[in-house]
Amino acid sequence: MVSLALAREVTFQEVRTHLGVETQRQWSDLAIQRTTPVLLGLFSIITLLAHQLARGGKLPVRQAAWYSKAQPTFSDAIAAVREQLWHPMNFFTSRSEQHVIKIPRALFAGLCQAACYAA
Repeated sequence: MVSLALAREVTFQEVRTHLGVETQRQWSDLAIQRTTPVLLGLFSIITLLAHQLARGGKLPVRQAAWYSKAQPTFSDAIAAVREQLWHPMNFFTSRSEQHVIKIPRALFAGLCQAACYAA
């Protein structure tokens, strides 16, 4: 039992060191004990989904004029996963035409990009 607790603490220390996950600031000890494992789990899920997108050539590396990068960041990964999850084909809309407002595809793509990269 001691080795399991030690392994868990070492894992959380590595997550803090290498991924930048901070010690949580909640009001109760139980909330603090839940938060870091959930963050690690979410990070793992996003990483696995982004890896699948990268293998399929669907993980773009967002560039800025002042900062170029060769590899996608976690921000790129989470934005790509959000974009896949929020893709229009995944939304179910009302069958009634009165509930549908059509907007240009370019505007919709721009709004999706802005939402996907929002912090």
